[in-house]
Amino acid sequence: MAVDIKQLETLEEQIDSTWQLLDIDAQITQMQILEQEMQVSTFWEDQEIATRVSRQHEVFRSEIETWTTLRTEVQNLLALAKELQASPDTELEDDIFERVQVLERTYEKLSFVMLFSGKHDKKYAIVTVTAGSGGTEAQDWAAMLLRMILRFAEARGWQTEILDESVGQEAGIKSATIRVVGRYAYGYLKSEHGTHRLVRISPFDGDAMRHTSFAGIEVIPEMEDDGAVHIDEKDLRIDTFMSSGKGGQSVNTTYSAIRIVHLPTGITVQCQNEKSQLQNKKMAMQVLQSRLQTLQDEAEEAERVALRGEYKSAEWGNQIRNYVLHPYKMVKDVRTRWESNNPEAVLDGGLNECIEAYLRWDREGRPERK
Repeated sequence: MAVDIKQLETLEEQIDSTWQLLDIDAQITQMQILEQEMQVSTFWEDQEIATRVSRQHEVFRSEIETWTTLRTEVQNLLALAKELQASPDTELEDDIFERVQVLERTYEKLSFVMLFSGKHDKKYAIVTVTAGSGGTEAQDWAAMLLRMILRFAEARGWQTEILDESVGQEAGIKSATIRVVGRYAYGYLKSEHGTHRLVRISPFDGDAMRHTSFAGIEVIPEMEDDGAVHIDEKDLRIDTFMSSGKGGQSVNTTYSAIRIVHLPTGITVQCQNEKSQLQNKKMAMQVLQSRLQTLQDEAEEAERVALRGEYKSAEWGNQIRNYVLHPYKMVKDVRTRWESNNPEAVLDGGLNECIEAYLRWDREGRPERK
């Protein structure tokens, strides 16, 4: 089949446009700076900083490599196609045609990032899952949602860290807060902010009755301590308590866990999964910084809606998404009307289609769906 040179030129233009939009050249410069830092002999003396730099370098390297490979392949195919105009080769033209189709599908998949338009979308995310009313049922549902987020992050190659976890008495969790490290983590996961409703036959009901459970997910962008939000130590109440989380030696026998209350706003954060009180305090302060920054952004109505949406309790009528496991199987997003008849796949971290539907709906101005 004859190669359409115009088709290849259009694809090259699209890739170049996306290259500029993502500012890949600036990313290359940043990656080179990080590489210089990593080559210093004392680089690994501070494990925390070294780990953060290494993660950031890997994020840049992965995205740069992906777009460079795609761009180079298209340029090479375009040059080859132009050569074939002078010396036609049917077999080679067929091969190029097939490769162009693959590259177009690859670009379509990669250009998904163009949907990210929020000023915080590139940041890491802090996700809190909280069981709604309903005791064990809701706590088990909260644990299922936490697993869904963790599996989604794992599939994308992101790193996650549990900052705080309160385990349910019989099953599941009362609440858990995790840190998700990955480029565009907040941009992807902001779609999950809100109340999630589950309908199923309860595994905790001896009569096998159908139950409805609710759990809430809060997603905020992780903010750097750049001085944008000033935190006065006088406004903080800092409590220490014995950690009940997982960890190394003595983590459950010393008062290493930290709870910080920001008195002017009433915001409370806690961290207990790090190995020392100092590490827990540092991470708790980072979460507090992020929540205060989000609160400050929400002072303006438009920004408030863009970042968090209206606060709604985890109960009937407030859900953003319904998951039905009985008497039929379905997941339906209330906002976008996206739906799937495979809830098991969604709960196993298969959120890509749902997230894309949300981002397109958000970019359109959040129109009412009928």
